[in-house]
Amino acid sequence: MEPSTVDGIEQKPIEGVSMAYSFDDGAATSARQTQYFEILGNRALYHEGWIASCFHGRVPWIRSAAMPFDSPQEMWELYNVNDDFSQGVDLADEFPEKLAELREMFDVEARKYDVFPLSDATVVRVLPYNRPSLVDGVTSFTLYPDSIRLPELASVNMKNTSFDLTAQLEIGPAGAQGVVICQGGSMAGWSLYVTDGRPTYVYNYFGRELTFVASDAVLPEGPVALRVSFDYDGGGLGKGGTATLFVDGAEVARERVEHTVPFVFSMSGETLDVGVDTASSVGPYPASYPFTGGQIDRVVITLRSALSDGDRAALREGQERAANSIS
Repeated sequence: MEPSTVDGIEQKPIEGVSMAYSFDDGAATSARQTQYFEILGNRALYHEGWIASCFHGRVPWIRSAAMPFDSPQEMWELYNVNDDFSQGVDLADEFPEKLAELREMFDVEARKYDVFPLSDATVVRVLPYNRPSLVDGVTSFTLYPDSIRLPELASVNMKNTSFDLTAQLEIGPAGAQGVVICQGGSMAGWSLYVTDGRPTYVYNYFGRELTFVASDAVLPEGPVALRVSFDYDGGGLGKGGTATLFVDGAEVARERVEHTVPFVFSMSGETLDVGVDTASSVGPYPASYPFTGGQIDRVVITLRSALSDGDRAALREGQERAANSIS
């Protein structure tokens, strides 16, 4: 049974109908008789075999246009899914009373579950400053090998700041190979990886500039602390900096990164991964490139600088421009 409180905070009851009964009887009659749907103004209400659905009027590939509600462009349709599962025959004109009944039921369900006010906004939902964040203001992160496909806006943000990244590794006798940690993809991001036993940090600036900080020496067998220290120029967004690679505290490589990504690495779902590079590859290595020949104990990332108020305002403006550019 779900808890009524968590850390002293009263919890809302879990909404919906349990499906547990169906596990013992696959032929059991559905216990769910009424269900509302709503996304970006498109909405519907299912009840006892009937469904009333409304196409709000905006096709999915037009992302930022606003449409008025309850206006002529909205189309309400009615289907009997018991007889017409694929919803091929619209019965709205034949059964207007049933349609009106289900539309009224939608209003009841929408009020009960806080669907109102309806909104078809998309860009404002993309913007990170319009959503709560558990990582905003956090300066230290510890990640483990099962930290895979972490969304960019919900994980550590190493843009426009100095940082230290330390990976605690155990290198096997045959040497290690593969991605230790990465974020982003082929169009922008960064990756710390090992090839033929030699570590490399690569910074990918929009697929146009790839800066490599690479060691000529093979990582020694046994426990190894592999660290990247990035000293950001500061004084604005998207500035350059110096990336230094250390092995067990000793500097092994240093390079200048002339440009950095100020706002977002990817709008298409690229993520942060430990021990593998999911989706497209940040650097010039094979797809996924899993870490083999050793173990990743943990990766600790510490941010060393914070944005000024002016830079925060510029960041918000840039994020809004980026969101609008893909609408």
